[in-house]
Amino acid sequence: MSTKTAQTEQQQAAASNPARAPEVSSLEASDQDKPAQEKIAGMGATPHKGGVAFRVWAPHAQKVAVLGDFNKWDPAADPLESEGNGYWYANVPGAQIGQEYRFQLTTPNGEFSRIDPYARAVTNSVGNAIIYDPNAFDWQGDNFRMPNWNELVIYEMHIGSFVPDADEEPGTFKKVLAQLDHLKRLGVNAIQIMPVAEFAGDRSWGYNPAHIFAVESAYGGPDALKHFVRELHRNGLAVILDVVYNHFGPSDLDLWRFDGWSENDYGGIYFYNDWRAENPW
Repeated sequence: MSTKTAQTEQQQAAASNPARAPEVSSLEASDQDKPAQEKIAGMGATPHKGGVAFRVWAPHAQKVAVLGDFNKWDPAADPLESEGNGYWYANVPGAQIGQEYRFQLTTPNGEFSRIDPYARAVTNSVGNAIIYDPNAFDWQGDNFRMPNWNELVIYEMHIGSFVPDADEEPGTFKKVLAQLDHLKRLGVNAIQIMPVAEFAGDRSWGYNPAHIFAVESAYGGPDALKHFVRELHRNGLAVILDVVYNHFGPSDLDLWRFDGWSENDYGGIYFYNDWRAENPW
């Protein structure tokens, strides 16, 4: 089993160091109101007042298109334009939150249908990306303050197996919340959940991520995680998230040779392609 990585190790990801996208930053509130003809900052799918902006990094692609529920999955309907330096962009006025989509890449090595590397929600690890608004969840004024480090009593939890498996389905954030009184009786004041980034299949410890920006769909997805955090905070419990950034897969991995390019039989643009690719995991 791989060594768990701490939140502070985010910068040690296995991905290579792509150049920064033009004017890419976290979506500001003002971006929601920008006219559709102005480019929207951000990677992946970014909902805004004028539709949904799509941006992806695929430096070896010759053409890129986004296809989904909004265009009847027609790869000719919504081509992305090259922004230079490997980035591709399109705004789709008819796209809506909750719709599924994929990127279609035309490359010297063939055609590839790929899940968005920045997808915040997916149907499953080999399914489709889902347009998701990260600002829509109602935190209801959550202003929880974490206890001092020397006062923490931490319970490490695996969401998928914490609740008895009576229905032969993996555990979910909702099922765990039903056991909240049990957690409070234990006397803990922090729950450290094992990795919940989307992984292959529905059962895993979480150390084989496939989509690091999406929350495991079998557990309930991103809004279920936010609801879980909000309710634990209401009951005086902090939440610590275990994360994995230094390795991926090995299965259900659209990131692997994402745009068809690779060197030395390694993983392409999102991975090291030299001696640094070798690791214990």
